[in-house]
Formats: sequence, structure tokens, C-alpha cells
Amino acid sequence: MVIGRQAVIDAIHSGQQLDRIYMDAKVSGNQVNEIKKIALQSGIPVNYVPVAKLNGFNVTNHEGVVALLSKVKYYDLQEIISFTVEKGDVPLLLILDGITDIRNIGGIARTALCCGVHAIIIPDKGVGALNEDAILTSAGALERIPVCRVNSLMKAVDDLHLNGIKVFASEMTAEKNIFDCDFKEPVAIVMGSEEKGVYPALMKICDEKIKIPMKGGFESLNVSVATGIILYEVMKQRF
Repeated sequence: MVIGRQAVIDAIHSGQQLDRIYMDAKVSGNQVNEIKKIALQSGIPVNYVPVAKLNGFNVTNHEGVVALLSKVKYYDLQEIISFTVEKGDVPLLLILDGITDIRNIGGIARTALCCGVHAIIIPDKGVGALNEDAILTSAGALERIPVCRVNSLMKAVDDLHLNGIKVFASEMTAEKNIFDCDFKEPVAIVMGSEEKGVYPALMKICDEKIKIPMKGGFESLNVSVATGIILYEVMKQRF
């Protein structure tokens, strides 16, 4: 943990990677405003919480601010894309939208690593914390596969398009079957939560909606399993 206002400011300026910042919802002041500003610029989530949450960390003199050091190294999306292209690979990226269960995230990371995904893209809010439990669930995959944390998935999709990467969104009611897609080109796959699916505005700017064909009138797959099915179809086409 990084404890106290100035300590958090110094940690961000020194390049330490923070998983998130917990801030007393009632604090104010110049340092608080600076933390909010540089956290936004650095893509670090800020959770506004009651002071009891901060006291629960069993630390003193937190001044209303406690940050958790990241267990995962985060990468810049454009740098990952450029590096992938420069080494002669066809980009394959995975976008996680609203997936909060760390067991699912861990399982997805394991499959992504096995299927040659170049990076997992996550939003700075609305996704499960990539903490020790997530790393353990991923069998260490989250320490080996690049993770890009972005302020906006909408902006990330725009960046992918600018780099010539086609974006497919997994949607149970889509018309196009995954077996009818061309995954040999540069692609990114968007996976949404099991409860809400892909955010409608994000779905709208994706290039195509795709579905996994299912029999038996049962149309519900665990998101980790669904991701695995799609990624293995991508890998089969690219072998």
C-alpha cells in the first residue's frame, strides 16, 4: 500500500503502477485535487469510499487516501500494437467489458495466453481488480500476458480502427456465426458480462456482432468458456 496524500502523488510521478486509489469521499484540498487530476491522466481508478473503508486497512495517518500497488504491469495500447506489427505478427487483442468476477478474468487470461492473444484491454472502472487472487486464478497468466488499462473502451476501439484492426463483439443474438468470420486479419474480440453483455454504445461502434452456435435451446455460456471457444476458432484459422 501507499499511504497518505503526498506519498500517493510521489508514487504516481515516480512511475509506480497503482491498481487503484481509495479516497475518503469527504476530503478536499489542493493535494486531493492533484491526485484526482494525475490519476485520471494515468488511468488509475479512484474509488470514493467512507472513511471506515480506509480505517479498515489498519493504517494510521492515511489523510483520507490509500493506494494499492499493482500486481500486474500495465502497457500502453499503441505501443503493444506497434510492437506486434513490427515483429511481423497479426494483432489479436481481447477487450473485457464489465467482467467483474476475478475467477472469470483469471480463466480468460489463461486461455488468452494459450491462444496467442497479444494483449488484454480493460477499462479503468467496472472490471474486477487484478489482485493476487486474480493472478492465482490465472495460474500466473496475468503476469505474462500484456494488460492495457484504458480510460475509455470507446476510445480504445477508435484507436484499434485507426490501426486497421477489425473489432468483433460477442453477442448471443447476433446473426453471424463465429465459424463464418475471417479471423486471419488483425482483430480484436469484445467480451461482455454475463448479466448485461457488451455495453450498447460500445457494441454500436464495433464492426460486427458474432455468436457461438448452440443446440438444445440453452443459450447461456460462462463468459470464460465463451471466450475460449472464440479464441480457439481464431487460433484454428491462423495455424
